[in-house]
Amino acid sequence: MGDIAVRVDHLSKRYRIGHREPYRALRDTLTNAIYAPFRHIGSASRRSRSRSDSSDASIWALNDVGFDIRRGEVVGVIGRNGAGKSTLLKILSRITWPTSGRVEIHGRVGSLLEVGTGFHPELTGRENIYLNGAILGMKRREVARKFDEIVAFAEVEQFIDTPVKRFSSGMYMRLAFAVAAHLEPEILLVDEVLAVGDAAFQKKCLGKMGAVAHQGRTVIFVSHNIGAIKSLCHKGILLEQGVCTRMGPIAELADIYLGTGDVTESSPVLAVKDECRIRGSGAVRIERITIEDDSGQLRNSFAVWEPLRLSLELSVQVERTTASCWILFSGRDDQVILSTFQYDAMDPVEMTRGTHRCAARLDVNVLVPGMYAVSAGVFGRYGEIYEWVDKVGSLIIEPRMHLGKGFDNRLGLTTIVASWKADAS
Repeated sequence: MGDIAVRVDHLSKRYRIGHREPYRALRDTLTNAIYAPFRHIGSASRRSRSRSDSSDASIWALNDVGFDIRRGEVVGVIGRNGAGKSTLLKILSRITWPTSGRVEIHGRVGSLLEVGTGFHPELTGRENIYLNGAILGMKRREVARKFDEIVAFAEVEQFIDTPVKRFSSGMYMRLAFAVAAHLEPEILLVDEVLAVGDAAFQKKCLGKMGAVAHQGRTVIFVSHNIGAIKSLCHKGILLEQGVCTRMGPIAELADIYLGTGDVTESSPVLAVKDECRIRGSGAVRIERITIEDDSGQLRNSFAVWEPLRLSLELSVQVERTTASCWILFSGRDDQVILSTFQYDAMDPVEMTRGTHRCAARLDVNVLVPGMYAVSAGVFGRYGEIYEWVDKVGSLIIEPRMHLGKGFDNRLGLTTIVASWKADAS
């Protein structure tokens, strides 16, 4: 028991579909505690009736999950959308209570579950840092010792005395991660920290999580980025429909996960399924992605040297907004190989309620032969994410050389067409 950091035993969580938990203030909790003994009499039949009424409209986000995580282990939690990964971390963070089962946590927990979780929007960045330290049970002088390091990591020195409600999403994320990682938690829980932020920030986050792990602390990391999980974690947990199906070496689990058909479609017309929608406010939705060649013919298989065009069919759910799109291509280990962003070529576009189309033409295909998962997204003028669809389908790059001469077995992740000169003998 002495070397166990987290123990989960027969853990289950049920949600009622279409049911919203009522808001409860402190006074409600105190009042309920005072009157609870009087309500107990005669309430058994009502509770029984309530349980039977709700049983038909419920879903088990977690079902009899059990595992042990030892001190100093870095564990990656993987699984498809809706597998129960975020629910598990919310229970470990004591944000959500389980329906049944038991969780033992030995150590101080720091968590980053969503952008700015635990921040008070009316307080400044400085005040939120000290507030989070107090929640973790740290003394003011302990937080003060880490303060400059947190601010420097988050790169928000100029805005540290500004209410965080005025922060951009990137600033929010940087400060939230810096607070979670620097306030010396013995157990760090991180959920999709790489979903927001540029490449430099993502690299910085991975480096910091690696440093935390090397200090002998426990890290539980949830992400759809299998490449990042494999680089950081040695052990993994695979969740499928709320059930822990496997626990073991992360490389083995990643191969099993990637072999379960996570790329949902291999067709030039990729309809976006609900399980592919991983993030966003829903103000603009991506309904389908089509892939075609220069002549307009639908296809999803191209040679290295062939140009191609991808079109996103958008459904705007609000009266008016400004939107910009991006497309990502990732390899078998979930590493993003290539990305293209609309704002590199043009300004965001004004859109009204209804259907719109956004298209990107790759004049020169730089992908080497292989199969690539296609992901895409839409964000607003200030970087807010409207929709992020992950691994909607696949693009195949064939090993055919130009003019059909032999096979193309290129090395590297991408290839470019350069201007070549050679002196003939």
